[in-house]
Amino acid sequence: MSRLYAAGGTAVAVIEEDKVETALEGRGARCLAFDPKDPATLYVGTSDEGLFKSTDGGESWEQLPGIEHPRITAVAVSPTSGAVYAGTEPSALFVSRDEGGSWRALEGMRNLPSAPTWSFPPRPWTSHVRAIALSYADPNLVVVGIELGGVVRSTDGGETWQDQRPGAQADCHSLAAHHGDPGLLYEAGGGGFAQSRDFGDSWESAHEGMGLRYAWGLAADAEDPTLVYASAASGPGRAHGEGFSGAAIYRRVADGRWEAVLEGLAAFPYALCSDPEAPGRLYAGLGDGTILRSADAGERWQEVARVPAGLQALAAASA
Repeated sequence: MSRLYAAGGTAVAVIEEDKVETALEGRGARCLAFDPKDPATLYVGTSDEGLFKSTDGGESWEQLPGIEHPRITAVAVSPTSGAVYAGTEPSALFVSRDEGGSWRALEGMRNLPSAPTWSFPPRPWTSHVRAIALSYADPNLVVVGIELGGVVRSTDGGETWQDQRPGAQADCHSLAAHHGDPGLLYEAGGGGFAQSRDFGDSWESAHEGMGLRYAWGLAADAEDPTLVYASAASGPGRAHGEGFSGAAIYRRVADGRWEAVLEGLAAFPYALCSDPEAPGRLYAGLGDGTILRSADAGERWQEVARVPAGLQALAAASA
């Protein structure tokens, strides 16, 4: 079994087999990413205390200085260059090219013409970087999803930017790339699902069969880039409210119709991730802290762990 990392609520959780250990209690963990070339190196963003790093699989942590805003809403590590990108609220992007030792603001994104219109509906005076996608083929390709402001793209490592990309969801919640198809990029957003075949330059919607359109979690199979999963509810009230979410997890194969593989969930599945060691294996992290696993591409599910409630992010790394 791969090592699972979960972030959200009151802590970061590290799950191996049936063992769950927590760290960074009370820090407001909300996003995470590990280094694809060194899965024991993990970065965790928090609500108000900045970014933390572990180089031993979550055993010990250090707080990384140098990021202007303490609310880290997205983090990603380049699979090609090792550069670390951190997104914040208010919407800004920072990069480190020395494994988190120093950081530089990428001012070009903040200066995009559309930036004054970015607005997060519950707090209309601000917005945040919700997702960051980095190319498996080109270290200079960076795609960022703004909640709420659309999808923007850079072809030079974040120095200059292409503004809101046509066809993308304006209310971006997740982005997912795949090593098996460097041009393919998926997006889950407030209006459904979109895909790009040129790594974020242009997009097309693909909702057929998706009965619920407020999409959030997103993952592609570890081996097959055309096997993709998304979680969704009927709207933000159901997804983020305190009552029954009625959410579903959908599966789509080779550009076909979406089909529900799990329906009627009480808690919203905020995070999906595939297992790098087992094609067909998928994990779902629910807001109440439940982690579910399917070993057969979503046909059957079982609970494998419980972590603190408030889960927002999930990642599986080779142990």
